[in-house]
Parts: sequence; structure tokens; C-alpha cells
Amino acid sequence: MKTISASDANRHFSNVLRSVAAGEVVTVLSRGKPVATIAPARSSGSEREAAKLDLLGRLRQQKASGARNWTRDELYEG
Repeated sequence: MKTISASDANRHFSNVLRSVAAGEVVTVLSRGKPVATIAPARSSGSEREAAKLDLLGRLRQQKASGARNWTRDELYEG
């Protein structure tokens, strides 16, 4: 993780964005204290949705495991 002062971040913002686009996380300091973190944007929701659908498909193909010899009442006994 890279740190940069707020004034330097302001002066060299395009360079900061290039670093972030390359995958680096940048912490901005004001008077030596962290005030912001600039990180790459998360991947698109469509990639996440595709991964979720893939996982659900694989889970549906597996047989259920473990005996279910308990009742709902036994599960919630206090």
C-alpha cells in the first residue's frame, strides 16, 4: 500500500489514478493522519452473478450429505 500527502495527491492526481488503475491501493494523509483510501473499483456485478450461478449449478449436482434425523423443534430448543 502506498501513502501520499493530501497536497501531493492534489498536485499529482492523474498519477495517483494511474497507480490505482494498476491495482495499487493509495492512502491519503492529512497532517500525517490517514483520511482517505483510494482503491481499484470492484469488478462488475455481472462477473459476480456469473460466479454465483456457477456455484449454485455445482451445488445442485451434488447429493445432499448428512442425516436429517432432527425436528425443527429440537433445532430451536433453548
